[in-house]
Amino acid sequence: MSRLFGPVRQNGYLVEDLEEAARHWATHLGVGPFHVLEHVAMVEPVYRGEPCGADISIALANSGDLQIELVVQHNDAPSIYREWLDEGRLGLHHVGFFVDDIEDVLSRLAPVPERLQHGRNFCYLDTTAHPGTITELIALDDGMRGLFDMIRDAGASWDGRDPIRRVG
Repeated sequence: MSRLFGPVRQNGYLVEDLEEAARHWATHLGVGPFHVLEHVAMVEPVYRGEPCGADISIALANSGDLQIELVVQHNDAPSIYREWLDEGRLGLHHVGFFVDDIEDVLSRLAPVPERLQHGRNFCYLDTTAHPGTITELIALDDGMRGLFDMIRDAGASWDGRDPIRRVG
């Protein structure tokens, strides 16, 4: 557990094919079911100080309390995902922490890492000085909390059938 952010609650993986990746996790690792959200509308997204037009889809499942997020970007718009794709990087992209208030957490950090990409309820921080991943702070509103609880509960009782489910 991080003394700054609490437990890691999400591992986010950048993938080329969302369904193929979800089936791999479900078939070979026994994690699922994955809930697919296509063309996610990020609220007020900003990438490196500029409006972000990334078109992404995600698939979410849980392994216990750890949420697995698979991310695919459909367009070439500049984003933290496109940066990695352009560098030929796939796989573990970020670790996420659920926090009550992103600004409050950031105010307690010294120095404050650069905000790579952020929106109303998420903030990706540049923590790549140590080779590895980006850090994401996620502020859950009631709708996200309900969705994430439903996905966690579905994973706890999953029998292996219907490994990919569409949301919305």
